[in-house]
Amino acid sequence: MAFAIRRGPKLTSLSTLVLLLFCVWFLVLIPFLSRHGGLSFRPQRPNRAPPIELVVASTKHENTTWVHQHLPEWSRKVYVVDDPQNALTVPVNKGREAMVFLTYLIDNYYSLPDTVIFVHASRFQWHNDDPDYDLLPELRNLNFTYVRTVGYANLRCVWVLGCPVEIRPFADELPAGQEPQPSGRRLTTKEIFKRAFEELLPDIPVPQEVGVSCCSQFAVTRETVRQRPLEDYVHFRQWLIDTPLTDDLSGRVLEYAWHIIFGKEAIHCPRAEDCYCNLWGLCDLKCTDQQCEGRYSLPSLSTFPKGWPRIGWDGKERDYSGSLS
Repeated sequence: MAFAIRRGPKLTSLSTLVLLLFCVWFLVLIPFLSRHGGLSFRPQRPNRAPPIELVVASTKHENTTWVHQHLPEWSRKVYVVDDPQNALTVPVNKGREAMVFLTYLIDNYYSLPDTVIFVHASRFQWHNDDPDYDLLPELRNLNFTYVRTVGYANLRCVWVLGCPVEIRPFADELPAGQEPQPSGRRLTTKEIFKRAFEELLPDIPVPQEVGVSCCSQFAVTRETVRQRPLEDYVHFRQWLIDTPLTDDLSGRVLEYAWHIIFGKEAIHCPRAEDCYCNLWGLCDLKCTDQQCEGRYSLPSLSTFPKGWPRIGWDGKERDYSGSLS
């Protein structure tokens, strides 16, 4: 004997109400939540690389707190070359800042920001192109539109040291096996540059002359970096590791090769007037081709006196208006 299940009016009404609420939820609430970030059926895109990243080459004894204190809005990567336990370090502490720069390019080749700025650790350095030798205003006032236009920009406009010609590879070369004179004198970058260049960049003819303002601080765009394959940067770093050249000499070879690596002519010495105007917006300076008044003078000492920048080498107070706190 079969029994039929009879649906009462209350059960039928309840089912209808549940169905109606589901339809409202599906048709109204889901689109609303999706638009306002509360619900999404699409996978989230990975975070985009930052438009600017500052890469700092440092040692344990150098103070890099100024980077975090004064540029908190920038993405920053501070490498410590002599601390293997640091989160950002290098495989071998050799080649000065070049080892850091190449390690960064290798490790971040596929996730580079729009523009990378490579600098040394200390805020005040004798070679910084600023009246107070202060790197901070150089960074804060940098014209990134110009950098993106040219692809690579040295953070120095003044020609001393390095311009108009610093190295004549063929004329300056020390023949293989010949000792520098007087005996015991250390080799110079000029004397070893030709052979090092041939090893570093075998596909590029050695230039007759090389000129670029020192001292390995520059900005470069992602597109410029990627004009070379990743393998090139791996090769450059392996050359640093393998070369018998000393830490300082191997680093200086890269110092006078970065602009060539990034596609500039072997002599890359823009007119000072154009450079200051384009790079930092300083367009009303009195200039020669090599320098502009009031911007940079080569100091007699590479170390600063205690109390710099408020106290000068003469022990007297300077008219310093920048921020140290």
